[in-house]
Amino acid sequence: MKNYAIGLYEKAIPKNMDWEGKLNCAKECGYDFLEISIDETEEKLSRLDWTKGQRMDMLQLMKKTDLPIRSMCLSGHRKYPFGSSDSLIRKRSLEIMEKAIEFADDLGIRIIQLAGYDVYYEEGTAESERFFRENLAKASDMAATKGILLGFETMETEFMNTTRKAMHYVNFIDSPYLGVYPDSGNLTNAAHSYGSSVLEDMETGRGHLIAVHLKETVPGKFREIPFMTGHVDFEAVIGKAWELGVRRYVTEMWDVGKDTWKEDILFANKSMSRILEQQN
Repeated sequence: MKNYAIGLYEKAIPKNMDWEGKLNCAKECGYDFLEISIDETEEKLSRLDWTKGQRMDMLQLMKKTDLPIRSMCLSGHRKYPFGSSDSLIRKRSLEIMEKAIEFADDLGIRIIQLAGYDVYYEEGTAESERFFRENLAKASDMAATKGILLGFETMETEFMNTTRKAMHYVNFIDSPYLGVYPDSGNLTNAAHSYGSSVLEDMETGRGHLIAVHLKETVPGKFREIPFMTGHVDFEAVIGKAWELGVRRYVTEMWDVGKDTWKEDILFANKSMSRILEQQN
């Protein structure tokens, strides 16, 4: 058995490709699993309402292609955050969380990556932070019931752009089902802004990092930067993550309409796998 697993973020593949095509693409490009996106669009959120038949069809596709979906990027909370001042939005945030956990349980997904926002489209306050903590506790209890791991993504905003900030909430909730699923690019941009160390920040999550997003960035830009063209030190990040016990990684990238999209996916896998294979 290989001593690490590398997954592909769904949005790296053209949106109009069907599920069998997406799974085959990830397989052909050398990945071990696919990370499904449940973002804030109604199209993606509606996946959480798939029927039992649709879920069974997906399980059959995973078996047919020999490529599983094993993690979920749940960014839908950006629109429906735990900390919203609107009680109806907070209620919706917990409904999404419950559905996501049930969806993960049905499909064999092990990890749900949570967006590290108390709120996004409104101003954060002491009250939004309190609501966030209260609803995070409820989400962690839901996850514990199904044995699903929740991991905070370190984001591009001040609220939770470092491992240290994410650990504040991990320690507060104190659940074995809540950890940190950091983003290498966002950590690097935060360290650049603060004049701090990415590796020292990762160390603050010792014992609580459950996976790592491998993503390229440049100062001030957080998306759609081709691998190995930015300022993320992937060798250092992977080396530190490995030391901290992380064995699951996902290359996060986006299809931006280039003809070379598949070559870009292959390059991401090859360049990151080369570093992973050097770890002991």
